[in-house]
Amino acid sequence: MAEVGQRLVLAFDYGTRRIGVAVGNEMLHSARELSALPARDGIPDWNVVARLIDEWQPDVFVVGLPINMDGSESAMSTRARKFGNRLHGRYGKPCEMIDERGSTREAKSIAREAGHRGNYREHSVDGIAAVLILEGWFAHREGLPGGRSAL
Repeated sequence: MAEVGQRLVLAFDYGTRRIGVAVGNEMLHSARELSALPARDGIPDWNVVARLIDEWQPDVFVVGLPINMDGSESAMSTRARKFGNRLHGRYGKPCEMIDERGSTREAKSIAREAGHRGNYREHSVDGIAAVLILEGWFAHREGLPGGRSAL
C-alpha cells in the first residue's frame, strides 16, 4: 500500500440506478471521471466493480454520504454506508465516507455550463459528482476551505 499522500483513490457517488465513479491521485489532488456503474436498486454488478479495482489498483475508497441539509442521515445514507462497507469487505482497502451535501446540485450546474440539456437520466452527472466528492475529500485532508467533512 502506498504512503498517505501518495495513494490512488477511487471515489463513488452512490445511487440506486447508477453509481458515479472518479479516480484520483492524492499527491496531485487530481480527479477525473470514469464511467458510471449501472446499479439495480443500489446494487452494482460486483464483477464490473472487480474489473475496475483490478484496472486501477486503488489504495483507498471514498464514498459520498448523502446527508440531509440539516445534518441528519437519511435512508440513502444507510445504503451508501452499506455500499462502502461492502467495498471494504470485498477488497480489503480502507473506505472513507465523506459528506456529499450539494455535490449533485453542483454537478448539474457544471454540466449546464458545459451545455447539458437537462436530461439527467440519459446523460447522468454521477461521474461529475464523484469528481466533486473526491476533490472535496482532497481539500478536507489538506484542511483547505471547501473540504467536505469526513464521516
